[in-house]
Amino acid sequence: MNDQLLPSEEHVLSTLEKDGTRRWIYPRLFQGKYWKMRRVVGYLLIIVFIALPHIQINASPAIFLNIARREFTILGFKFLPTDTLLLAFFMISLFLSIFLLTALFGRVWCGWGCPQTIYLEFVYRPIERLFCGTTGHGGKPHKSVPISRRLMMYGVYLIISMVLAHTFLAYFVSVSELERWVQQSPFTHPTSFLVMTSTVVLMMFNFSFFREQLCTIACPYGRFQSVLLDRRSLIVSYDQSRGEPRGKISKQNTDSLGDCIDCGQCVRACPTGIDIREGLQMECIHCTQCMDACDEIMVKVERPIGLVRYSCQDEIEGKPNQKLRPRVVIYPLLLLLSVSAFTVTLINKKSFDITIMRNYGNPYIVTEAEQVENNLQIKLVNRTDVPDEYQITVQNNQDVKLEIMGNTNLKARETKTVPLLIAAPRNSFVSGLRQVELVISSKNNAEERKVTCQLLGP
Repeated sequence: MNDQLLPSEEHVLSTLEKDGTRRWIYPRLFQGKYWKMRRVVGYLLIIVFIALPHIQINASPAIFLNIARREFTILGFKFLPTDTLLLAFFMISLFLSIFLLTALFGRVWCGWGCPQTIYLEFVYRPIERLFCGTTGHGGKPHKSVPISRRLMMYGVYLIISMVLAHTFLAYFVSVSELERWVQQSPFTHPTSFLVMTSTVVLMMFNFSFFREQLCTIACPYGRFQSVLLDRRSLIVSYDQSRGEPRGKISKQNTDSLGDCIDCGQCVRACPTGIDIREGLQMECIHCTQCMDACDEIMVKVERPIGLVRYSCQDEIEGKPNQKLRPRVVIYPLLLLLSVSAFTVTLINKKSFDITIMRNYGNPYIVTEAEQVENNLQIKLVNRTDVPDEYQITVQNNQDVKLEIMGNTNLKARETKTVPLLIAAPRNSFVSGLRQVELVISSKNNAEERKVTCQLLGP
């Protein structure tokens, strides 16, 4: 059956061999200026990631995503399920920021800020090089690694994966709750234990086996770049006009060849296994390792650096590089509007939320005293961590009577619906409508909110 299949002329994926087997990638290490900058950025981001759940702002973690209670705390601000407008503005701002950064700097997030890249290149691969005997230069081990050393390597992987998994879970369950889980028997909280175990297993599977395949197969960001990038976006590119025709250095062909000596170090340094000389590719994560590799080789052969560099497609092809273009003007304007709307909404947010709703049944009742009664409901949400009491009054309407048929004392984070009965003279309605303004004030926070209520009548 295999004899009837045509052989593949090239790699279908950079992580697969021509026969379909897994191609294990052992990137060479070139400690150039970009690698050193990325290492500093990477370790700083790791420190921030580990520290954020432990930092307290307003007696709460700096970032706490309580999915069970649908509460999200970010830098001291608490967001509840009722904050749909804030969530909408936040998500719009996030996507616009991604669009803008990609249009300007290409996939800079993938190479410089993505946790997958940071932990793989600056935590797990250095450990692998240590146990495989390739520290300082990387690449494929020259001889087989003993099983004992591989078991020790995976043991270290497991410890680090447990630390990362527990830190990740601290964002969702808080550090104090996580400490309680760790100190108790797994049988007292089987669900929590299963969640922790699953997270550790996924971390271990990803960083010890799946690795760069997450970027080339699973992550959709690379597939989005065809619409997020344009020909003037910053990318890692190979200068064909300068490098071609490529060939080995010799005395006979020095003048007839380009600067590329076809050493292949840019391919060996690539953590996703591509050849940057073939142009822009989906698998390129802009990690700049091929740039450091090429610059090092160019210095050795006494040729100018920058054969592989940050550039754009138009510049590489010798076309005018216009920095100002529609998308880099429209994206910032939309982002400014979205961030401004988010900021204004957040600043005007009170310590409680209110929603006026109409009761079921008759919209109104006309009494014998010619009073029109409307049965309403007011939904109160206490956003604070302390109990509070609320007072409801009618603003500047002496002829309107308000009756509160319930308790307006709310516990911390409590939501309560209180029935209201509002009555107004029949002759005060115009075309069956009358507007009244309710004032809801908080006792503890000295805040008040005004809401316009539409009364129905004959």
